Amino acid sequence: MPAYVDWVRQFCLSLPHTTEKVRWEHNLLFCIADKMYCVANLEPGMGPSKISFKCSPEKFAELAEIEGIIPAPYSARLFWVSITEADALRQTETQALIREAYEIVRGNLPKKLQAALTAESAKPREASTAGKVAKKPKSTKTKSKRKAAKKKPFKKPSAQKKSTRG
Repeated sequence: MPAYVDWVRQFCLSLPHTTEKVRWEHNLLFCIADKMYCVANLEPGMGPSKISFKCSPEKFAELAEIEGIIPAPYSARLFWVSITEADALRQTETQALIREAYEIVRGNLPKKLQAALTAESAKPREASTAGKVAKKPKSTKTKSKRKAAKKKPFKKPSAQKKSTRG
């Protein structure tokens, strides 16, 4: 495994709610809520990229001018760049750009999901709640709705022809 993968992995996993998975046989993806923000190539011979990440349109134009950084194949239209030369940027600069990518992707998540992630981060760790039993949530139905649900449904009378004797 190339040396850059170790520090990229360690850095990305230090960001809250980051998950990792291997896709396309040789790419290690780093995601927040199943949305990618960084990709590390596990097999540099399998493509030009070593590290790819999302950036702002302004940063995209700036970074694409640097030797050793190219618009990412297949995702340049979404403002992704690929570092093809390990020494194109300092490690600290790359980490700052990956953090920006994380913030961009997190900022584009639905507001409810962002709030849930923030609330989850603010919760105390499970160790403090280990001995407590969770209470069963109360029903959301009102008393009258519960009674109505118990009643038998109304049946229409069948249209039968009455026979008349003459």
